[in-house]
Amino acid sequence: MVTRIIGFTIALLMVVNVYANPDIEHWQTSNGGRVYFVSAPDLPMVDISVVFDAGAARDGDASGLALLTNAMLNEGADGVNADQLAAAFEDVGAQFSHSSERDMAVLSLRSLTTESAFNSALQTFIKVLTKPDFPQTSFERLQKQMLIGLQAEKQSPAAIASRAFYGHLYGNHPYASMPAGDETSVAQLTPESLKTFYKQYYVAKNAVIGIVGALDKSQAKEVAEQILSTLTMGEAAKPLANVEAITTLKQVVIEHPSTQTHILMGQPGMSREDPDYFALYVGNHILGGSGLVSQLSNEVREKRGLSYSVYSYFRPMRELGPYQFGLQTRNGKTEEALEVMRSTLKAFIENGPTEAELEAAKQNITGGFALRIDSNKKIADYLAMIGFYGLPLDYLDTFKSHVNAVTAEQIKQAYTRRINPDKMITVLVGGKAE
Repeated sequence: MVTRIIGFTIALLMVVNVYANPDIEHWQTSNGGRVYFVSAPDLPMVDISVVFDAGAARDGDASGLALLTNAMLNEGADGVNADQLAAAFEDVGAQFSHSSERDMAVLSLRSLTTESAFNSALQTFIKVLTKPDFPQTSFERLQKQMLIGLQAEKQSPAAIASRAFYGHLYGNHPYASMPAGDETSVAQLTPESLKTFYKQYYVAKNAVIGIVGALDKSQAKEVAEQILSTLTMGEAAKPLANVEAITTLKQVVIEHPSTQTHILMGQPGMSREDPDYFALYVGNHILGGSGLVSQLSNEVREKRGLSYSVYSYFRPMRELGPYQFGLQTRNGKTEEALEVMRSTLKAFIENGPTEAELEAAKQNITGGFALRIDSNKKIADYLAMIGFYGLPLDYLDTFKSHVNAVTAEQIKQAYTRRINPDKMITVLVGGKAE
């Protein structure tokens, strides 16, 4: 029976379920949790994402705390150990996942909606979410894994560059710390510190639930109430401090025994609700976000052969996330590659995109948008993001029209206002080959 359920689940996972305009409904649970729901009756499945404002930005002085807290949730709950919890999900063909980033911590469930399977999966999910045990043995194992990972980072130029980039970009802001923490901080964490973090941030008023599947609204309301009813009501996390602008050009050089140098360059970029979001997003797609056909790729890779790949991207967060440029090149070509990257950015700010580039970017972005919402799981993740960042309920409906409305002049104006090549953090790691 179990094998048949799992096989049926795998078959369903292969079905593409496309939604042109998902109809989003929204309400609050009795204890203050926010719920976003889309009915999708075509498949007998349901996807649930529960998001808390409990990411690494809430670590305080204990970097790594949010990540380890989230990692411990399914290591034991309500007296049931990790293996038993995993078996409980597997026995009904359900999938559980969890993660933690800078802004948020996430727990997700995918299950069949047949009564026996869904009820069992949901109760196990609620147990993991609301009654974690934080067992000492599991804590020591995961803490050791994190410390080993931090040791391994010291041999990775990319990891060294990323840590330095965020540290110099954000200074004293909570975004400066890496979610994985640092060796000193992680070594000082205890199960008690995790429990304290959990009690403060894993509360109903700090939660957003996205539900997509073969349920009606009344069933979705009941599910949401079940999920959050045993959590403390608590309070929403306090707003983060504003990100300070970069006022000067700063270059950080870190020697590392490698034949290539890793280059990261950037500045604070934009938040999720930024008024310039679409102009900057489309503009960056042309500049460095569209792979081998971007302006940066053409100048750095195609014309000069300085790097196999070069990129730029915005990472919008609750406060200003980074606008990051990156490449790696032979040690002797570092200054040339960096200069080409900077000059390409300056030319884009001065001239903006051509109409042909803009049209191609719009077609590429809107043409691929359907793949971003082609499953219940992806829509559930979007619902959680919409709720977490306070985006309009018609965000998915209007995404294409917002992209198509962007003009070359709007891109040029947004880049001129917001992006300054002379006020950026640049990190170079490498240059000391042995």
